[in-house]
Amino acid sequence: MKRRQFMQGTVAATLALRGWPAPAGKAPASPIRFGYAALTWGGNDPQAIDDISELGFRGIQLRASAVARWGGNPQELRDFLAARGLTLVALSSGLVRLDPAGEADDLALHLRHARFLRDAGGLYLQVVDQRPAGRDPTSDDFRRMGRLLTEIGRRTADLGIPLGYHNHMGNLGQAPEEVHQVLESADPRFLKLELDIAHYRQAGGDPAQAVRRYADRLLFLHIKDLESPVPGGGAASYRFVELGRGMVNLPAVFAALAEVSFQGWAVVELDRSESPKASGAISRKYLVETLGLEV
Repeated sequence: MKRRQFMQGTVAATLALRGWPAPAGKAPASPIRFGYAALTWGGNDPQAIDDISELGFRGIQLRASAVARWGGNPQELRDFLAARGLTLVALSSGLVRLDPAGEADDLALHLRHARFLRDAGGLYLQVVDQRPAGRDPTSDDFRRMGRLLTEIGRRTADLGIPLGYHNHMGNLGQAPEEVHQVLESADPRFLKLELDIAHYRQAGGDPAQAVRRYADRLLFLHIKDLESPVPGGGAASYRFVELGRGMVNLPAVFAALAEVSFQGWAVVELDRSESPKASGAISRKYLVETLGLEV
């Protein structure tokens, strides 16, 4: 049996065991909905929206460039997305700093983004956090960040916008146990996990195990692949690549999502690409033809 057929059969079988039947001749009817992040379009969000819609994805994640373009008229963005059949899954809201001097500004920024997201018809607000410079994190750092994230999440929840914490290399929540400490320090009612499977893998974790560990706290996911180390780049180098071109065990991740009956959004993301639409097509093809999933 070919590797692709094996992986497709494994994922499809797991989906079927969870009650997600595959219509005859079609990919499994999964409750996972797939979006694509506009990051690689470099702020050209109208083009990203058109391309992602044409690729057949059902959702999109945007960044601060969308606020700069449509901040004065979020309804225009809402209509633009609706005309192309796209859900605004998430807005990348930026950094939450450890420095107490930045607390008021950070709260104001993320609340402003949450209001924009609500008015544009979006679902989730995503934040990353700050790792202390020149030293290892302390328990006080985690407690402080947990309190800040809880407060931001409490306020965005009042607007109907859940807050998702994005684990990320170079941030306070980098290694698996650091991610856990951030989550444990925050109120689970107001802070959920936006699991980035490639960042989690690069930091030494097993993203399939993370799916199981945080099943009750998963808000949505970033789905990407990872090359590490990069040939010729040294042992410490890494880069994110299109799905199926790296070392992340993607079949295991989707099998775990099926096991925990995850029903939500998975946003395919890539940090850099000279041809964003072509990269999106490669990842979509992997999901459909190799994993047998419906996009």
